[in-house]
Formats: sequence, structure tokens, C-alpha cells
Amino acid sequence: MDEKTKKQIELHSAGATVRHKSSFEELEHYSNEKKLEPDFIKKWCVPFYMFQINNTAEFIEKLEPLKAELNTGIVKNLLGDFNWRTRIVGAYFSTIMELKEIEDIIGIHLLKSQVCYAGTGYCLTLASFNTKNGIEYLKKYLDYYLTQKHLHFDQRDAMSALKWTDQLNGTNEMEKYSDLYQDWVSDKYAQDLELSFKGFESQMESLIKIKTAYNNV
Repeated sequence: MDEKTKKQIELHSAGATVRHKSSFEELEHYSNEKKLEPDFIKKWCVPFYMFQINNTAEFIEKLEPLKAELNTGIVKNLLGDFNWRTRIVGAYFSTIMELKEIEDIIGIHLLKSQVCYAGTGYCLTLASFNTKNGIEYLKKYLDYYLTQKHLHFDQRDAMSALKWTDQLNGTNEMEKYSDLYQDWVSDKYAQDLELSFKGFESQMESLIKIKTAYNNV
């Protein structure tokens, strides 16, 4: 296998399944200087990255013995890895630990949309933080990606995240994107936004339960 083919396979496995250039191309994103060690990934990523299809109790059980070791550095290492699995776990941990100080790392990752799947985690985290800065990242994302009909990324999650913060803040930001959203889905298969929000809400409720358990252990 030649090096070019090998690189393409590695990128696809990491989640870079759709290569695209966007207006956020020049934004500097957080990236690790070295590749993560296999033992680190086995310990901090493997038990957690598929939690949204598992039960909350299992996630709490696996996190409990690691709580004393979990810190901001570990979370940043997860977010700085170029792989959807590590990044989504980094987003989950950011929510659980309420690490608002790394909100810009997550927001820029969302805007650049370098790997698939992780965007769901970013949106959950930004909605959980519910800051003006985080909401602006969600709006910037929708301003651009709802005009890209060929890109089916995390538009529904970003809309759901805005609805979540709207409910907390008594605002109406999501509705401002209703026309853009309807135009974006007009030539695609049906995408029920209400159904998407129910799924988002379920994941957020799970994260809240995990966060509560984490803080009470």
C-alpha cells in the first residue's frame, strides 16, 4: 500500500469522511503536538465514546474510578487529537466538568467541522455552557453551514442546541434560522427538527445525570 492510500484510510478512520474548504479554513484550532499513546486512548476514550447508545449508569460506573485522575490536561489532549472518538469524549468530559475555559477550542472545532460525529458533542457542550460566546459559535455555524446544501453535517444538532439555550434564556434565536433550515432541507430526505431535538434533549439529560453523579462521588 502506498503512503497516499494509507493516509486516506487513516483520515477516513479518524472521521474525515468529507473533505471541504470553508470560510473557517484559516482559523487556528487546538492540536496536540504528539500522537496519543494507545494506552491513553484505551483508558480515556474507548470506554466512553459510544455512551449515547449505552446506558448512563454504565458511563458513571466506568468514570467513577477515574475521577481523581481526570483533569483539564487530559480533556485538552482528547480534544487535540484528530479523531472523532477522542474529540467527542473530550466534549463530553468538558460538559461534565464544566470546563468553560476551553469553550473556544470546542467552538472552533465545531466551525471547522474536520471530523464527523464529534459535532454532536460540541453542540451539547456549548448548549450546556449556555454562554453568549458559545451561542455565537452556534449561530456562526448555522450562518454558514445552512447555506451549504451539499454538506450534511451537524446543522440539526446546532439548531437543537439553540433551542435548548432559548428555553433556558427565554430567547428565540433558533426561530431566526427556520427559513434557512427549511431551504437547506428542501432537496434532501425528510429531517424532522422536533424529532432531532428530542434526541438532543435525551443526550443532554444523560450528561446532566452524569455530571451530577460526577460532582457527588
